[in-house]
Order: sequence, then C-alpha cells, then structure tokens
Amino acid sequence: MAFKAFISGCATTALTKAERDLFAETRPCGLILFGRNVGNPGQVQALVSDFKSAVGTEDVLVLVDQEGGRVQRLRPPYWRAMPPARCFGDLYAKDREAGKRAAFAAARLMAAELYDLGINVDCTPCIDVPQEGAHDIIGDRAFSTDPEVVGVLGRAVMDGMLAGGVLPVIKHVPGHGRAMADSHKSLPHIDVSKEALEAVDFRPFHALRDAPLAMTAHVLLPVYDAQNPATLSPAIMNEVIRGQLGLTGLIMTDDIGMKALSGTPGDLTRAVIAGGCDVALHCSGKFDEMVDVAAAAPALSGLSLERFDRALACLGAPEPFDEAEALALVSEAAETRVAQVGPDPTVQA
Repeated sequence: MAFKAFISGCATTALTKAERDLFAETRPCGLILFGRNVGNPGQVQALVSDFKSAVGTEDVLVLVDQEGGRVQRLRPPYWRAMPPARCFGDLYAKDREAGKRAAFAAARLMAAELYDLGINVDCTPCIDVPQEGAHDIIGDRAFSTDPEVVGVLGRAVMDGMLAGGVLPVIKHVPGHGRAMADSHKSLPHIDVSKEALEAVDFRPFHALRDAPLAMTAHVLLPVYDAQNPATLSPAIMNEVIRGQLGLTGLIMTDDIGMKALSGTPGDLTRAVIAGGCDVALHCSGKFDEMVDVAAAAPALSGLSLERFDRALACLGAPEPFDEAEALALVSEAAETRVAQVGPDPTVQA
C-alpha cells in the first residue's frame, strides 16, 4: 500500500493502540517528534521503531526540529545543547572558513545524535533573512541578515547533516524573515515589491534549491497572491518556489495547525495539496485531527512520490568525523555572542 501525503505528530512518548492502528491503516509518509514525545534515548528509539513497524518499512521519514539555540526538542541531560545559528554567522563575519567549518561541525554533531535514535530528518537549516523590526520568531535562528551569508552557512549545515546520514530541511520558503507577526499565532502580511523579495528573501532558497526537503512559510505575499498564504497558493508554490526559485525537492507545509491558517485539518490538507505542496505536516498529536488529516490526504504519487524517493536516496551511512574537533569548532562559534534565552517560540507548533 502506498504512503499517504501527510506527516503526523503523536500525543506522547509512546504510540497508543489507536495511533498505531491509524498509522498502519493510512501509512503517513512521516512522523514528527516534539518535546512531548521525548524522554530518554531508549524511549525515543522505541517510539521510532514502533512507528516504522506500524507503517511496515524503515524507508519512511522521522523528523524533529533540532536547530540549536531556542529550538531544540532534544535537550540535556541526554543530548547536547547547541548554539543558535546566529553564532555561526557572527563567527563567519570574523573568519569565513571558521564559520563554515563550525556550521558544518554543529550539523554533523546533531546528525550523529539523531542517527543513533533512528531519526532521519532534521528540520534545519532555517534560511530566512530577518529584517530590522521583524518579529523575533526568527531572530537568532537565522545565520545573518545578509542573504549571501545565509546561503553559504545553510549549505554548510545541509552538507553536515547529509554527511551524518540525516536529511536537512530548508525553511521557511519563500521566506519568513520580514514577517512582523508570528505565524504560529496569526498570518503575517509581507507587503513589499517583487524586487525586494528577489534581492533578499529568495536568494538563500535559490542557492539551496537542490535541497532534498523544504518547508513552507505561512505568510501572505500580496505582490504574488493577495488572497492565499504561500502554503495554499498555486501561484507562489508553482510559479515562484518551483519555477523562479527552482526548488527540486519534496516540499512539506509548515504545521497546518498554526493559527496563520484557517479551516479544519482535513480541509487544509486538501487545500495545501491542491495548492502545490507535496505533503501536509500536522503536528498537534490530537487524535481526532490526525484522523481528519489521514482521511483527507491523497496517496503520495507522481512527482511527489519521485521527490520522496529521491530524498530517501540521499540517506547513507554516516561519514567518519572527529567528534572532539567538531566540538571545539562549535565552542568557538558559541563564544561569539550571548544567545537569546527564553522559551522555545515554536513549542506549540
């Protein structure tokens, strides 16, 4: 039986019988984990194994948001605390090669931890380009305010993840950096010219257009579509993201449960697929919503299935690396600034 075109969350640290039965019956193409799903390494390994058993294959996506800084689902004491992306941008400003090496090293270290758990997708790098006055939902999750630097360091993180046997996800296409609102809570309107978007926001995504996986931004770009958020917009998905930016990988939505979007989970699932996304991402772990999404999602087929298969084909055995050297490089980057502190801004995603 084919996979369905959705990635699901689950409620807690182990699958319930109802969740397991739903996954066995509907075969989502992925499972995404949040802090509520994480206890200790053995528990996470068991949860991942149970999901793979339910869908009947190892060749499925298991995702987590492990960026470093404020957005880390896996935290001490079992997993390392990693610095935010901006630290690598700050180091790059002082020493370009050191910045690139440190970004690669951080990704390679995180990939090693994920690989050991059976997690094969990390929803990083965040390659948004924040602008002055924008909401701090992105903030130090971004490498820099310079789109060229963002592209260079995003590439280093992509390469580090792939070297560790984990797929990276570039996000949030076509760009969340200018947003004056948090799309977890409301729909940001980014009312600027095409020229402004092309000069800044779009550049890192075009530079990393060969990424195996990408995640959309729930933002309104009136210059392209005054009615529909990017995630729901055929014009933006097909003409801008696939056409102008040239993304070739599997594109998943950001969480369709975020308040930037309105509608039932099932209706939104149908709408995002119709709009041009390959896969709907639903994160809440609320069972009635999971059932709604599963019923609405079509089979993963055609170009979307080809992109899924190409992404899986990028997974290989981790390449050897010097862990001590990698830790030293990351420590150098971490010393460049004091990271923002506070709660994870995406924890409800």
